[in-house]
Amino acid sequence: MIAALTPDGGPLPDAALTSDAAPTPDAALTPDAALTPDAGPLPDAALTSDAAPLPDFVHERVTTVTGARSGLRITVALHSSVIGPGLGGCRLWMYDHWLDGVADAMRLAQAMTMKNALADIGAGGGKAVIALEAGDLVESAGAGYGAGRALPLERRRDALLDLGDLVESFGGAYITTEDVGVTEHDMLIVRERTPHVVGLPAADGGSGEPAASTALGVFASIEQVLFAVFGSSAIQGRSFVISGLGQVGSRLARRLAAAGAVLTVTDLNPAVRALADELGATWIAPDAAVSTPADMFVPAGLGGILTAPVIEQLPVRAICGPANNPLAERVGADALAARGILYAPDYLVNAGGVIHLALTERGETLAVVDARLRRIGGTLAEVLALATVEGITPLDAADRLALDRLAAARVLSAR
Repeated sequence: MIAALTPDGGPLPDAALTSDAAPTPDAALTPDAALTPDAGPLPDAALTSDAAPLPDFVHERVTTVTGARSGLRITVALHSSVIGPGLGGCRLWMYDHWLDGVADAMRLAQAMTMKNALADIGAGGGKAVIALEAGDLVESAGAGYGAGRALPLERRRDALLDLGDLVESFGGAYITTEDVGVTEHDMLIVRERTPHVVGLPAADGGSGEPAASTALGVFASIEQVLFAVFGSSAIQGRSFVISGLGQVGSRLARRLAAAGAVLTVTDLNPAVRALADELGATWIAPDAAVSTPADMFVPAGLGGILTAPVIEQLPVRAICGPANNPLAERVGADALAARGILYAPDYLVNAGGVIHLALTERGETLAVVDARLRRIGGTLAEVLALATVEGITPLDAADRLALDRLAAARVLSAR
């Protein structure tokens, strides 16, 4: 089954993509789009489900397939290739409904356009999602998406091969890599079906794990935030609460500790408390992270942690961390500004991973990559200066800068 939501001559109207819409006319779909196994139109029930409404269709192409091997619903959303091929990872995740996976891919693809524009890596924005539902999981002794449950290994391989076929159908306009639930070793399987994949293991000629690069970019951003708030970028003696000690959070904690930071840390996984002991950091319960006083809060775990009630009482001067979408709502940026808390836009400060992937794949030296990662701090300084001059939030300033770069690219492509 292929649901190709690609416009034919123009964007589909918003109403055609919301869950309460009437079935989309055949003329609005690509000629080879087969919406059900028998190539008939989507039944009304498929569009009036419990799934959340899809985002506005502002994308170049969104295609959802039922994998020929795996039977799983797989979506690739290409938001923009104006600056270059859309670059963004594949997420393997469980959803209440497969349409929620489509919506996730669309939102994430749009966010990748903004991130890659600010990162200045010559790439547009795209994202892939392999949507799992509860019935897809089986009991497993290994890690999974629930207590002791995971996608069977053979079906996982089939899903990755199906992803490769879908990526290949974009003809190089979208380049995939790892994201939540997917590893660099999985990318080797995807490469069996398409060359449009990056982030393979270093031992296999790829760019390897990008977590260290993401951590370095966040570190450079933290220095810039400290300068903006305190007039000095010195980390020595400054206090930080780090919420999340995963691949990026743990590396960032090590960098901050080495620079003399006073650390308070937490994670949902109690096993990583050993790192706190190693670094001389104070360990707290996860729910205490947003109520512990510090100079800076560093969200490095799940998104959506900065809700309105949290923002009202957050006892810090600044927020800067690698977590994606820490703001539960966009208006949170305004609420933080009203309280005098500097918020560094997440998609700017955590762009080290895509910079690492793009530049390493081009064969740039480690010195060049390192210099570009540290330039994230410079871009943040530009954003903060614009925010001050225009009287807007840093998030609005980052969006404006990214959109200006996209507009400039459109002008160039039109010549």
